[in-house]
Amino acid sequence: MSAETVIQIPDELDVDEDEIADEDKDSLIELAGKLRDKRNELNSKASEKASKRNELNDKTREVVDVAQKHREKRDELNEKVQELKDKRDELNEKANDLFDKVDKRKKELKLEEGESLDELEEQIEDLEFKQQTEVLEPDEEKEIIEEIEELREKYNERKSKLENNDEVQELVDEAKEAREKASEYHEKVIEFADKAQEHHDKMIEAYRKADEVRDEADEVHEEFVEVQEAADEMHENFVTVQKRLRKLDKEEKSERQTEREEKKEEAKEEAREVYEKFKEGETLDTDDFMLLQRAGLL
Repeated sequence: MSAETVIQIPDELDVDEDEIADEDKDSLIELAGKLRDKRNELNSKASEKASKRNELNDKTREVVDVAQKHREKRDELNEKVQELKDKRDELNEKANDLFDKVDKRKKELKLEEGESLDELEEQIEDLEFKQQTEVLEPDEEKEIIEEIEELREKYNERKSKLENNDEVQELVDEAKEAREKASEYHEKVIEFADKAQEHHDKMIEAYRKADEVRDEADEVHEEFVEVQEAADEMHENFVTVQKRLRKLDKEEKSERQTEREEKKEEAKEEAREVYEKFKEGETLDTDDFMLLQRAGLL
């Protein structure tokens, strides 16, 4: 607890029932006033602490609600990501199956015996590069040109066979289409996964903020408890002093009653003595007659 929240109670407000038994009434009245004022001051401070604590708890709930909304959105997006992944994987599997069928059909039709189109194209490019960059003898250059022409003829023939085979071409086109759609779904997977990550990061930040505010609320609650306990102690001390004052009032009242009764008894005794004198024939003055009347003897 910080030094600001420690409650300082003056020693004079630390009431002991035995110690105040010897205090006079005026001192007790003064003490009761100080206790009442301190109690009210602490109750007011406790109320402020409670209001601040409640405000922080409300803020905590608000931030948690924000975090929960980000969690729900993240989960919703993750579900969408999974759906897109399933479609992407399904299309990739379809494309793989189709390309396998293409390869199988090519073998069945003997369309890929010898070098592939890619290999033929690479050989042609290598020879053309050599022809353009190296100094060759006329016979060597002629030989390279003839080899390039043969490779081109073989390439065109092979390509023509593939392009003219509708069955294989349809399989290739369908496989490429499936692969393209799979790529589109993959891009969407990345897009929605990034959005899900954004909401996840915001959720984590909101929960972290909620923890900070909750910790602050807990600290204020501890301060509230400390202040309220001190206020309750002041109230108990005030009640103790009030009980002592009521006891003193009762004792004073009893003393006054006793004093009145004693005076009344004295007056009656004095009246009886005067009455005896009256019966014996002594002369009474006005005060004596009034005394006898008050005592009911005349």
